[in-house]
Amino acid sequence: MTTLFQIKYPIIQAGMVWCSGWRLASAVSNAGGLGVIGAGSMYPEVLKEHIQKCKQATAHPFAVNVPLLYPNVGEIMQIIVEEGVKIVFTSAGNPASWTGFLKEKGIIVVHVIANTKFALKAEACGVDAIVAEGFEAGGHNGREETTTLCLIPMVVKAVTIPVIAAGGVGSGAAMLAAFALGAEAVQIGSAFAIADESSAHPNFKSEILAAREGDTKLRMKKLVPVRLLKNSFAEAVAQAEAEGADAEKLQQLLGRARAKLGMFEGNMEEGELEIGQVSAMLKEIKPAAEILQSIWQEFLTEKERINRLDFRLI
Repeated sequence: MTTLFQIKYPIIQAGMVWCSGWRLASAVSNAGGLGVIGAGSMYPEVLKEHIQKCKQATAHPFAVNVPLLYPNVGEIMQIIVEEGVKIVFTSAGNPASWTGFLKEKGIIVVHVIANTKFALKAEACGVDAIVAEGFEAGGHNGREETTTLCLIPMVVKAVTIPVIAAGGVGSGAAMLAAFALGAEAVQIGSAFAIADESSAHPNFKSEILAAREGDTKLRMKKLVPVRLLKNSFAEAVAQAEAEGADAEKLQQLLGRARAKLGMFEGNMEEGELEIGQVSAMLKEIKPAAEILQSIWQEFLTEKERINRLDFRLI
């Protein structure tokens, strides 16, 4: 993966809505990872501005994440081509829609999946790699609730293209475990959501740091599954689901700009707060470069520790 992306470390920052602007993406890329601009929370002209600023802030490769379920995808893709973006991560949609177009432009394409069925479909569409995202991950998630520990080896066995592990990866030890399961890189979201350079609201960062085990739940499976941090909105969703709410009812409850309200504007009760289970492990806001280096150094330390273990039978 380092060769494919031309990066130093096999660490990719997830393209998170309302967190992953040009500042975070360029900081991660400058630190040797692959920074990713999250287009899901950007109008086309805003994305264009972020791409241009990212190009000014780093000479290293960076990517754009495009959730395919959002409107204006065609306009977004045209901007990506015009601005010379070399790597695109697609998610939340059919990879057949845009992979061919992007590949014709010489762009590296990676697609995010949550089960082996769609891993095989993405491979058949010609993507260069896939992100296998387990149930622990924040944001949009798979309905199957397959954990990363189970998902990665199944996907690695099913496909021939490189697999990037995501979901519950926020430390070097977790990264090492993902490599042991067959992954060739990791994608990390929550740990970078609280970076200094993240565009998340300070209130949201504080709530992430305060999170404990069980404070996030997968909700809205009848609409679009998403892992949410506990608050008044999440409780309202839980109550509606307990009463048998259908997709239309959940959409009415969600409304518009709910994620922006919470993650970007800082309303911690009525906003949609998307974050992974690994939030319970996060304790400090730091620059993205420090986060990346800490993960990499722990990865190397744990690798050496495993190498020193004596497994001889007594």
